[in-house]
Amino acid sequence: MDTMDTIDNRKLLKDQPSCYGTVQHAGTIISMEVTGYQRVQWRVILCHILTVLTVGILWVIFHWKPVLEVLAKCHPCHLSQSDWVIIKDSFNQQFVAKVWTEEIEDDCFPHPVQPSEDDNRINLAIGVLEDDWKDTIQLQKQEEKNVIRYYSFEGLRYIWIEKKQSFCKLSILEEVLTCGDIHRQQRGLSRHNQNTKRQVYGPNVIDVPVKSYFRLLIEEVLNPFYIFQIFSIILWITEQYYYYAGCILFISIISIGISLYQTHKQSVTLRDMVKLTLNVRVRRETGEEEMVNSQDLVPGDCIVIPEDGIQVPCDAALLTGECMANESMLTGESVPVMKTPLPDQDVNYSPEEHKRHTLFCGTRVLQSKNYSMDHQVVAVVVRTGFSTAKGELISSILYPKPLGFKFYKDAVKFIIFLAVLALIGDIYSIVILERQKVSVGRLVKRVLDLITIIIPPALPAAMTVGTIYAQNRLKKYGIFCISPPRINICGKLKLICFDKTGTLTEEGLDIWGAVLVGGKTFEPIVHDIRHVSGPMLHALATCHSVTLLNNEPIGDPLDLKMIESTGWILTDDITKSDIVSRFGMKVVSVVKPPPLEEQPYGSKQELSLGILRRFPFASSLQRMSVIIKRPDKSPVEVYMKGAPEMVASLCIKETVPDDFSEVLRYYARDGYRVLGFAHKTLSQDITFEAVHKLERNSLESEMTFLGFLIMRNILKPETTPVIGSLNRANFRTVMVTGDNMLTALNVARNCGMVGLKDRVIFANASPPSRDKPACVKFLPSELAPDQQNGTEQQQPGNHSLEQSYHFALNGKSFAVVYDHFPDLLQKILIRGTVYARMAPNQKTQLVESLQKLEYSVGMCGDGANDCGALKAADAGISLSEAEASVASPFTSKIDNIECVPMVIREGRASLITSFGVFKYMAMYSMIQFVSVLILYTINSNLGDWQYLYFDLVITTTVAVLMGRTGPAKQLVAQRPVGSLINVSILGSLLLQTLLVIMIQVLTYTVTTAQNWFVPVNASSSSNKLPNYENTALFCVSGFQYLILATVLSKGHPFRKPLYSNVLFLVALILLYALMVFLTLYPLQFIRQIMQLMLITDLKFKLLLLGFAALHFITSLLFETAIDSGLLNQCVRPFCKKKQSKKLYKRLEKELCYNSAWPPLNEVIYAESGRVIHFE
Repeated sequence: MDTMDTIDNRKLLKDQPSCYGTVQHAGTIISMEVTGYQRVQWRVILCHILTVLTVGILWVIFHWKPVLEVLAKCHPCHLSQSDWVIIKDSFNQQFVAKVWTEEIEDDCFPHPVQPSEDDNRINLAIGVLEDDWKDTIQLQKQEEKNVIRYYSFEGLRYIWIEKKQSFCKLSILEEVLTCGDIHRQQRGLSRHNQNTKRQVYGPNVIDVPVKSYFRLLIEEVLNPFYIFQIFSIILWITEQYYYYAGCILFISIISIGISLYQTHKQSVTLRDMVKLTLNVRVRRETGEEEMVNSQDLVPGDCIVIPEDGIQVPCDAALLTGECMANESMLTGESVPVMKTPLPDQDVNYSPEEHKRHTLFCGTRVLQSKNYSMDHQVVAVVVRTGFSTAKGELISSILYPKPLGFKFYKDAVKFIIFLAVLALIGDIYSIVILERQKVSVGRLVKRVLDLITIIIPPALPAAMTVGTIYAQNRLKKYGIFCISPPRINICGKLKLICFDKTGTLTEEGLDIWGAVLVGGKTFEPIVHDIRHVSGPMLHALATCHSVTLLNNEPIGDPLDLKMIESTGWILTDDITKSDIVSRFGMKVVSVVKPPPLEEQPYGSKQELSLGILRRFPFASSLQRMSVIIKRPDKSPVEVYMKGAPEMVASLCIKETVPDDFSEVLRYYARDGYRVLGFAHKTLSQDITFEAVHKLERNSLESEMTFLGFLIMRNILKPETTPVIGSLNRANFRTVMVTGDNMLTALNVARNCGMVGLKDRVIFANASPPSRDKPACVKFLPSELAPDQQNGTEQQQPGNHSLEQSYHFALNGKSFAVVYDHFPDLLQKILIRGTVYARMAPNQKTQLVESLQKLEYSVGMCGDGANDCGALKAADAGISLSEAEASVASPFTSKIDNIECVPMVIREGRASLITSFGVFKYMAMYSMIQFVSVLILYTINSNLGDWQYLYFDLVITTTVAVLMGRTGPAKQLVAQRPVGSLINVSILGSLLLQTLLVIMIQVLTYTVTTAQNWFVPVNASSSSNKLPNYENTALFCVSGFQYLILATVLSKGHPFRKPLYSNVLFLVALILLYALMVFLTLYPLQFIRQIMQLMLITDLKFKLLLLGFAALHFITSLLFETAIDSGLLNQCVRPFCKKKQSKKLYKRLEKELCYNSAWPPLNEVIYAESGRVIHFE
């Protein structure tokens, strides 16, 4: 770079950090480092010349590693000048993307509605086409053309923003919008503005790339695996292995054809599933409405939702009316969700925070209702394409994060080790063949031939066989997997998190009764809800999100049970004019009492109730509320239900009974689910329009407490046996729920997560305030039922915890510990079993925190609030009816947790199969490698048909059928190893290899010592076939392939026994019989085809069978000894005792030896912003 460039860049960069040309993006999920590169013409020309000189090899290398192409053809530059960018993600993967420039008409960009401070300049500054662009950072509208610079990565468009001096996601342009801004966009966009925005945002499509067959063919052929195959086939042809080369070529062509068909079919299927194009009615600034294609939608468009529903083509904020939406495609939750209008407030809009007011792309609006003056339900588009919730999920399928599974990394290392072994074999071959005065051409062929033998080309395909069988078996049980590599990871799971409601317990709760407030205390429970009267009855009848679809009530099962228990009826059989005349205003919905004859004796309910507005339940708020009106001139009322503690906190203190905590604890401790209810009265003369402008926070305050609704939280019958089997198999089970702590704790004890004699310690944490820092206090819960007789409570300083203990904490405490006590969090997580009142994002944080402790974490939930945690877990299992749900890697139609041990058992079986197949393929290479090296000593080799027999008849049959063995019926405490670099695996391979060498060398020695033995003739054919050495080694090595297939197919304890795999067993018996036949009595035409010598000495042939039997017995003994741990015991004295690599194991050990922790009833402060570190 010359001096002028330096000056210009300094002027451009101003006070930018020193990492020149590099910007780091940090997000909630991933962080990226983006570096800019500018194309250099002479470098490009040089690369073209080198490509020609290397006969395209450089081009192939660039195809494999695009980053190298950018580094070769470009030089680093500031991002604003870049033609290409190299993107490095948080997993250290590198990608390249081309920077595109596009001229746009004007500066109509989606910045806030308020005018910019400098209205004469463009907020989203871009570049210009002229060379002196560097001096014009903010562009004058009148002087220059506007050009946007952007690149696309994983479907998302990243646009250059001058003010930030970086490429940013397009969604950043909408982050500054408030809910009020979105409401002001209700007028819609002009056609001109929409067209200009479309240039920036691109079309509203989630584009799944479907490559042509020709392009797929080129990419497949350029795969290193197939290039190695082509190289091998050419080599075999030059060595006159025509039949073998022809067969492998034919199989490769078939394999490529199937692979291309499957890849193309999957892409087309996903594209068809994702593609959504329909005509949508949009509003224009002029007040007109027109139909536009959904692909033309941009943020800011105002769309009209028809009454009979619509497939939502984008993420849109609902501004008027109510919608019932089916979100099963995104969340796996089959229960429709009610969407209500976005509040018109001056707070930043967030699709996650305002999800109850957002219609998400890919979901279906079942019906819409509106009661405002213009009689239309409208929504404003906020996100399009891959920026939508559906787009993000599809992106995670198209571009999954790397699994980081040690098995796959070790497999690559092992292949490198085999390559080194091939090099050693090559050196030996060169020495041997040089002594025999072999020509240079023949010597080179022989050396290269060894490389094709030692590195099995079918290894990658063979290792996926077990996973494919496991996936098919799971599908038969109704468990669908969209990420097959995760099946193997399921075999290594150590900790399983469970949602409670709908997962461990029944979805629909049984109503147990209502407990009403009577003065300063609660009245006795009323079991028949029909006998409840007054405001509490009205609250139960109206405070829900149930609506009618085709005259059938739909909504949350809890709400359906609640309204059913009252006997009141939700109705649509009333005209709008009747509603206005009866209620004095429009209403959203009408609830009428049961017929008089069905009502209990006493006061009769005759008046219907009209619901004016609903504030839907939000996990973060832990409550919902409704505004209702009676037909008479009574004032408008507000009813609220939610978590009892939350409802009580929003009530006038005097209306909350003195025994509130005592009664709540009584029911929650016994496992009942408890909801709190409250109400308040508004002014009488309020209008319908005014009701819809009221703010939720002001409404849900200063309320009068009404009482509790008590529901039975019944465990599913399968829950306790499954938790018991997981506990016996040494799995950690954890409950994470949004329910009350004591209810969750009761369920945890009843299902066996917490033992009846186990202690529970509450970790209560308080956030920092003005006068004191954040603090944590460990409080023992009440003693276990069988320990309450006369036992004293533990005092501060009495730390003896003789029995095992579990931590329980709620969402508020988790948030404080997560933010202020990271070291303490680790220890709490080691013993944490019950997490209550957890928000959806906290569930995700919990899973990720457990993963940081190096647990392999499984998560089982019923979609909806668990989506984030299901995606974050190593194995997320969603209990859902939706087969095509992308909410998690696994979707189970089995609506209970029996699917969890099924997935784990299949994962273990698949993992063990992968290890077995890998070991077999490695040993198959070693057997052939040893045979060929021995034959090289006499300048001979295996014959064409001999290779075919070993590779296709024996090895292919074994590799395909070995993985069919199903999983064991019971889970065991022992976990399968997850790494190939392991004493038992490497020890097994080493011992089996030594045994192979010994048997083959013994066979060769014994053969040459026979009195009828005739050495090979130096003047015979190129491979000197047939000969006695080759025939003897062919017979013995043929048995070795089968022996190792048998020995390495062990079942116990993770798979069924070998004999349960009938096809494999039959194939082995037939192959053994065939080998015996070829050894003892081969027919003449077979001997000629296989190039075998005629051996008439029956004793010698029986001796060869004896060698095979000796190998079988010895090999079986080796594997048995290794499985019993004998090898580990022998090696242990020579190895230093190492600390466990897993962080959670080290922390567990530390806690076991530290009897003084946790310090009960003592307050621990995070003083002066400093976190306390426990030793």
